[in-house]
Amino acid sequence: MAYSGIGGQAVIEGVMMKNAESYAVAVRKPDHEIIVEKKEYGGICKNERVRNLIFVRGIINFVESMILGMSCLTFSASFFEDEEEKEHERNQKKEKAEMGITICFSLVLAVAIFMVFPFYMSLLFQRFVNSETVVILIEGILRLLIFLAYILLISRMEDIKRVFMYHGAEHKCINCIEHGMELTVENVKKSSREHKRCGTSFLFVVVIITIIATMFIRVDSRILRLALRLAIVPLVAGISYEFIRLAGRSENPLVNALSRPGLWMQKLTTKEPDEEMIEVGIASVEAVFDWKEFVKSIREKENDDI
Repeated sequence: MAYSGIGGQAVIEGVMMKNAESYAVAVRKPDHEIIVEKKEYGGICKNERVRNLIFVRGIINFVESMILGMSCLTFSASFFEDEEEKEHERNQKKEKAEMGITICFSLVLAVAIFMVFPFYMSLLFQRFVNSETVVILIEGILRLLIFLAYILLISRMEDIKRVFMYHGAEHKCINCIEHGMELTVENVKKSSREHKRCGTSFLFVVVIITIIATMFIRVDSRILRLALRLAIVPLVAGISYEFIRLAGRSENPLVNALSRPGLWMQKLTTKEPDEEMIEVGIASVEAVFDWKEFVKSIREKENDDI
């Protein structure tokens, strides 16, 4: 499998694809027309040296993905709002402020649910368990169970099911071209809906690395223990990004084996798309990526290797 460098995200009735600084959002409107918006996104950090620092680039990428993802979701949702809501959203300054508040609230909520809550729940077990290692392990298991429960819960929502179908379309389009096939509906349908560079895999790796990292945080003060857990979040995100980045470029058997649990998780966050969804994914790819040239280069390399 060749590395294309493109990545994406499912949005409401659509797909966003990003290649370098260019990104495109393709949305299937209520009248079934596909509309594509292509833009440039330079990111939050313009310094290339800083952007490419190992571990630091993962943190930057995570924040940028949240900002861009929220913007694309807002854009796709605008086609399914009534006239009053559309009028309300026309104030760009207000929209940006609301987006910033939403992102901050999402981060605070995520930290509270996945970091703070499991920590305090695990403290209840200290009454029955003398081993600090076991208590920390219980905390990690609780964190993993909350993550799994969250995905299972949202996967039952009808609107989310459609988003997960578009998520599948996004993956299948990328897999199609990275396996050297022409980007057609039929070829995309035959492609896998799991991909090693998926955000689901990233979040799963974050949970696992957090469990490992907290094993080394051993101080008496509960407040300090919690503070240190929160302090390592950026480092954990950076390490997780490096693994996902490596996995997307490597076919090493060990890397593939370590990637497998994340791929299993994607069976929950991706669903098989229909042909109309695949067409949206293809439109998004074609707006930012010359897949014909890419597939041609793969075939030429294969011929040279023969």
